[in-house]
Amino acid sequence: MNRVSITVLDFERCYRAVTARDSRFDGQFYTAVRTTGIYCRPSCPAITPKPANVTFLPTAAAAQQAGYRACRRCLPDAAPGSPLWNTRADLAARAMRLIGDGVVERGGVSALAATLGYSQRQLTRVLTSELGAGPLALARAHRAHTARLLIQTTDMPMSDIAFAAGFASIRQFNDTVREVFAVSPSTMRTEAQRRSRTDSPRQGRAGAQRQDREAGQGADALAGTTACGTLTLRLPYREPLDRGWLEWFLSAHTTPGLEIWQTGPIGEGTYLRNLRTPHGYAGIRLSVLPGHVRAELALRDMRDLAPTVARIRHLLDLDADPVAVDEALLHSGQLPGAAAPFTPGIRVPGCADPAELLLRTMIGQQISVAAANTHTARLVAALGEPTDGPIPRLFPTSAAIAEHGAEVLAGPAQRIRSITAAAAALASGELVLHQGRTAADLRRDLLALPGVGPWTADYVTMRLLADPDILLTTDLVVRRGAARHGIDLSDTTRWSPWRSYLSMQLWRSELRARTATAKPADSDAKVSIS
Repeated sequence: MNRVSITVLDFERCYRAVTARDSRFDGQFYTAVRTTGIYCRPSCPAITPKPANVTFLPTAAAAQQAGYRACRRCLPDAAPGSPLWNTRADLAARAMRLIGDGVVERGGVSALAATLGYSQRQLTRVLTSELGAGPLALARAHRAHTARLLIQTTDMPMSDIAFAAGFASIRQFNDTVREVFAVSPSTMRTEAQRRSRTDSPRQGRAGAQRQDREAGQGADALAGTTACGTLTLRLPYREPLDRGWLEWFLSAHTTPGLEIWQTGPIGEGTYLRNLRTPHGYAGIRLSVLPGHVRAELALRDMRDLAPTVARIRHLLDLDADPVAVDEALLHSGQLPGAAAPFTPGIRVPGCADPAELLLRTMIGQQISVAAANTHTARLVAALGEPTDGPIPRLFPTSAAIAEHGAEVLAGPAQRIRSITAAAAALASGELVLHQGRTAADLRRDLLALPGVGPWTADYVTMRLLADPDILLTTDLVVRRGAARHGIDLSDTTRWSPWRSYLSMQLWRSELRARTATAKPADSDAKVSIS
């Protein structure tokens, strides 16, 4: 089945997905049932409604705007996010990325419009036309999702939940929950507690599996909380997912003092770090498991919950549509037979912080990953802000690097000047990095920086914007991987719009081949990406 367009939803294709309860389309569109007044995700286990009774909408906000309430069985707001926001660079898609990061909650529609460079009126008109709801309604749906998550899975007072979810008042919180979910917040919590007691630990694994099904496949669910604001969430993704690639990427780029990579007794990996958030910072602990990522969050301010979750999903590319990517790269006949070792479900890692991504990438230019980690660790130890918890420091601010980076960084003088100049541009606001930018504008601004060439600009653009269509043709490992598989990188349009995933496939394939042929003493042999 072909992917569904954001704005023009093909009824027959959507209905086939609903009839098949195809979870691949969860989050890509929503089924609104006129006879019940309910909207669902495509994989909802309820009886399939008659075609005459349904309409398909591109966003949960559009369904809510039309007067539908969320299904309490499949929890449509808990589906993985739509991968389509990354495949388009238009205003609507860029706005959705920023709304997910909480820009409206922090600064209102005026801040969203200013960030995107449009008037509020024009922004509202475009979003309403494209997505079926304006920015306020889209942000409201985002707040409702956060509120549901906290109501059902924590013991937080309702007043604290309203504040954490971004509502302006308790009344607005109560009214929104009732309108979207057709129950009061207290009733929603009571029902969740009743389900939890029904599926108690004495029922064993079968009970836990049934609870997952009833909560919606892959729905966010809290495993536990503490008074200090530590939450454990299940962040769903669409399968398949190449866990080995993600774990290699995170472990290979781990910087001492900033990040920790832990390997469990049966080989499972856990990634720990701190994130700068709009109201301070948060500690995260991530483990990739079948169907979801287990994310433990230590929040200093509960208002940072939604932005933190959005950044984790971006970092791990959890909203990708791997079936569409794999069909295009592996099964469409575009790749030669030599490409058989390519692995389904590969992801393009995003970033935890845009400024950190650029500066760490510049530090790592023309040196090995291990050497880049060493240089970054020295910078973090000298200029990073101390924190509580297992991770001792945050990545230094751009202002700190601009002022003192030359005293700490080692290497060619020209590269150090380039890094501190980029940090100064970030600190002054001359260079702006966020997910609402277009790839062309961002790449242009990056190339204008001294010491930034095409590879750095493309790599940062790909990871910062989660752009699926950037082929790293100047990357040496990618080029060798292409040569290994007989792929002509000058013929790039044939893999659009998934060229970033092709880059990762070639990168992974070449590194895996090196690991297989490396000597036991070779450091590359210590890292497995199989």
